[in-house]
Amino acid sequence: MNDNTASEVLRSFHRACVLVLGDVMLDRFIYGTVERISPEAPIPVMSIERSLDMLGGAANVARNVATLGGNAILIGVIGEDDPAGGLMAQFKLVPSIRARLIRDASRRTTVKTRHVADRQQILRTDVEDTTPLSEAIAREVLAQYLAELEKADVVVLSDYAKGVLSESVVTTAISAARKAGKLVLVDPKASSYRKYRGATILTPNRQELQAACGRECASDGQVVAGAEELLGQDICEAFVVTRGKAGISIIPRKGEPTHLRAAAREVFDVSGAGDTAVATLALGLASGADLVTAAGIANLAAGVVVGKPGTASVTAGEVHARLAQAEEEHPTRKYFTLEDVQQLVSRWRELKLRIAFTNGCFDLLHPGHLSLLKQARASADRLVVGLNSDLSVRRLKGPGRPAQGEVARATVLASLKPVDAVIIFEEDTPLELIKALRPDVLVKGADYALQDVVGADRVEGWGGKVVLAELVPAQSTTSTIQRIAAIDRS
Repeated sequence: MNDNTASEVLRSFHRACVLVLGDVMLDRFIYGTVERISPEAPIPVMSIERSLDMLGGAANVARNVATLGGNAILIGVIGEDDPAGGLMAQFKLVPSIRARLIRDASRRTTVKTRHVADRQQILRTDVEDTTPLSEAIAREVLAQYLAELEKADVVVLSDYAKGVLSESVVTTAISAARKAGKLVLVDPKASSYRKYRGATILTPNRQELQAACGRECASDGQVVAGAEELLGQDICEAFVVTRGKAGISIIPRKGEPTHLRAAAREVFDVSGAGDTAVATLALGLASGADLVTAAGIANLAAGVVVGKPGTASVTAGEVHARLAQAEEEHPTRKYFTLEDVQQLVSRWRELKLRIAFTNGCFDLLHPGHLSLLKQARASADRLVVGLNSDLSVRRLKGPGRPAQGEVARATVLASLKPVDAVIIFEEDTPLELIKALRPDVLVKGADYALQDVVGADRVEGWGGKVVLAELVPAQSTTSTIQRIAAIDRS
């Protein structure tokens, strides 16, 4: 995979739209500790400390599209119950997802509950209905799908075998998408892939491919043989098989297979890794990448997400940072993951260097931004810039922003002389980043009052200082965008 090509594709993610149809569910994680065995039975007693709800199944595919900077349209079915309310609350945190969910009072919202003790999952319980949708609900689902289809660049069918993607729904969805000229990716769970006939790409994991073809799929050759057997049945045009530690294999109907080795540094939790891979693959193809390049980016994204706890997601910035992991191999690189920046800051501190930190969206750099960065760099020996992710910008500024994706914004920032490191953060504020890096100087514009600067009390608490940088008059990204829009309308 060419790094420059992959970078160009990542910079285009924020312009892509993916339509996801499938089984929506709520992933619930209950965390605690186990210190004894029950006297009632030989089972562990878990002391619960906290719980966390996250989007799961097809909703997690859409969430990954959103955190990668793209736009997602999600169509699925939920019940009239408390978990449905929990799901809708999660969607409010991800404005890049347009959720078009059908309510079905006769079905329970699918909930997967994982009990995690001391970083080890000890139990999973499922609440679900797996029977096919009623004809009336299926018609509603397809009506929503057909209404949204033209807005999408790529379609993903996320099949978790919970009843939404029946054979009739799948057949209609694929046929309509192909007539509209859309690529169709299927993340399959059925034991037979015949119902997916006509899809562009299927993305099973190794075990799912093995179940579908009925043969062992451990080695490269075995995976290719299994996929080619199904390709011979005219199921789809290509297979992209996720294989855990072995990476990803691409087997097209025409052309040679390609095997990409796993990119994970450390495997913490594989929950949702397949969702991340198919979301990234869809965005890559929607952004103009060829199949191997898109799969290579998906492989990097999966390598990032398995290093996170829970049903995690990944950003385009994190994937871009993985394209150049070692600073020694890329001496001019200034764009990093949190882990890399923490190591870099530690080395700077060993050299007795003072660290400054500032943050912002930095959408369309202007003289005001440059002045802030120069003043921030002058306040210390090194400057780390925290950059709001695309999803964070959309929450703060609205669905029409950012004008440039996070990879493009980070690339421009990293090219500036005052900037020593750039790190993208997903939260609305940089507080967690500030706590992790513990800068000596925190810099914001003078349009802020000291008490309104996020993290100011923390920095002053450990002996640092807060600097309010002088502003350059009449400089605003919002006003610049408005002027450009006015020119376009004239």
